[in-house]
Amino acid sequence: MATPVKVHGPPLSTAVSRVLACLIEKDVPFQHVPVNMAKGEHKSPDFLKIQPFGQVPAFQDEAISLFESRAICRYVCEKYAENGNKWLYGTNPLAKASIDQWVEAEGQSFNPPSSVLVFQLAFAPRMNLKQDQSLISQNEAKLEKVLEVYEKRLGESRFLAGDDFSLADLSHLPNAHYLANVADRGEMFTSKKNVGRWWGEISSRDSWKKVVEMQKQST
Repeated sequence: MATPVKVHGPPLSTAVSRVLACLIEKDVPFQHVPVNMAKGEHKSPDFLKIQPFGQVPAFQDEAISLFESRAICRYVCEKYAENGNKWLYGTNPLAKASIDQWVEAEGQSFNPPSSVLVFQLAFAPRMNLKQDQSLISQNEAKLEKVLEVYEKRLGESRFLAGDDFSLADLSHLPNAHYLANVADRGEMFTSKKNVGRWWGEISSRDSWKKVVEMQKQST
């Protein structure tokens, strides 16, 4: 039996949870390796061998190691194409390109403002840090504009890259989950008819529910 792939990092990390959701969607056996970042384990010499920037996640598949969650997800979908959800990264060049463009949109347009909001609204209070209300307002406005584009797109198709759930949708789950369920900003999604429908559908997938359960168990 092949050695399960390894995912290093806390499930509460948005990047780690993105990889976990992908592995579960693709029905790929994996070993989760906790990393205590409070103790600096992500900066240890052994960890830096597999993640040179000292960040999470780090990913190992036998002799190879990878970092950057979106790249890891693409790798998993390509190597384990016949496992689990076969439509997660498309089955032809056009489908893959469509998925890639929306994954890029997530990384370039959705992730920057949503990450600021996740930190300011969800993590800063836990860390006893003062929230920057100006920064919150600026990034709420930026995210609102992104979601207006999504609203139009999701009026044309069930999911971002077409009629099948894909990495394009999955990549949004980590930050959107914190905004909707921890930061009390769920109305940013639910106030829009198409975005609200989309968010309800992708956040209720069994794969994401399993990731959320892992997050709860890690706290």
